[in-house]
Amino acid sequence: MRAQTALFVAVLFGVTLYASVCNLLLPQDSVFYVSTYTVTLMGKYLCYALLALAVDVIWGYCGILSLGHGAFFALGGYVMGMYLMRQIGDRGVYGNSELPDFMVFLNWQELPWYWCGLDHFWLAALLVLLVPGLLAFGFGWLAFRSRVAGVYLSIMTQALTYALMLAFFRNEMGFGGNNGLTDFKDILGFDLQADTTRVALMLCSALALGTAYLASRLILASKFGRVILAIRDAEDRARFLGFRTQDYKVWLFVYSALLAALAGALYVPQVGIINPGEFSPLNSIEVVVWVAVGGRGTLYGAVVGALLVNYAKTRFTGVMPEAWLFALGSLFVLVTVCLPKGLAGLLSRLGSRRRRLAAVDA
Repeated sequence: MRAQTALFVAVLFGVTLYASVCNLLLPQDSVFYVSTYTVTLMGKYLCYALLALAVDVIWGYCGILSLGHGAFFALGGYVMGMYLMRQIGDRGVYGNSELPDFMVFLNWQELPWYWCGLDHFWLAALLVLLVPGLLAFGFGWLAFRSRVAGVYLSIMTQALTYALMLAFFRNEMGFGGNNGLTDFKDILGFDLQADTTRVALMLCSALALGTAYLASRLILASKFGRVILAIRDAEDRARFLGFRTQDYKVWLFVYSALLAALAGALYVPQVGIINPGEFSPLNSIEVVVWVAVGGRGTLYGAVVGALLVNYAKTRFTGVMPEAWLFALGSLFVLVTVCLPKGLAGLLSRLGSRRRRLAAVDA
């Protein structure tokens, strides 16, 4: 397990450092040059990998299939987007130093109270975790104490993100309505279009993913993690042994939501927009597909699944945009039927077979 973790961290930081050096230090006509577009795409993929890791923690290790983690991802992204909008100042289309352009267009006279203070990065960073964390705690506390489980819980998580999507589509909410938040200029005083900023954001995404991976490994290898596995395999037995299983599930759900929110906060400055479409239940279902393809209950499998599926999506949506969703659905069915443990399970099976053959030869 330690060797696996060390390999994961080494590959993660090796690839991102290579891309950073080749982007900043090599000329564009060099065969080893990595374009800024590729760096930005890698940063986006790393955010998706962090989101997949969050889903794997709660689904693969606790058996809770959440179809609403896109809500926490989008909430983290919206808080970061609000901070970035406040950084625009009077450089917007209407030149209003206090109100974002969409508020001026809608004839808002003053900044809503929940936007106040978000011109400070420290407050935005705090709210990125606090808002989704409180929502996850409230939802988890009500659902798990009521012993809602299985498909019913999955439907409830999907209803949660759908309700938030409908709410954020309304202009009256003060989050940009259908268009969302966009036209960001800088972050912490650094130009978002600069190559150095793009590289820095990609490295921050890699650091967040690596830290989350290590933290998740430590949590799941602890006594808390062993109880979580017991809850997944036999919750009634764990409850009869005296464990308050609902409390364990609530706190793991909150931890998973915080990872998803962090992924959303890192995603927004790299793609340059956040809108209610990120709340779409389809997005949350797609994350489950990433985890299933990579192999749930392994952590690294979720990361690999997110990277591979999104790379394929980038390639194939340009070739067959109408058929991509059918291809994604077929992939999910194929993996479910032929590779129930995903690519990670296939690799594990091949490794076990190789070891058996080596033992026979010896």
